Amino acid sequence: MENVRRYRALASLCRQQAAYRPLQNWQLLGQAEHFEHLAEVALKAHFEACNAQREDDAIAAAAWETSAAA
Repeated sequence: MENVRRYRALASLCRQQAAYRPLQNWQLLGQAEHFEHLAEVALKAHFEACNAQREDDAIAAAAWETSAAA
């Protein structure tokens, strides 16, 4: 999650710089979009890892309950 914050902060800085540097406007906005994309990828990976852990825990709990009931 720390990487997501860093990517979003970098994207914000790029957008701020774009406001003050009209000659480099498109380049900076492109970099901002790139950092936002990296943030989305990192966030998606984080939630997929969390969901995978929950599924593993649910499977382990079900196996425990099945063996305890037998």
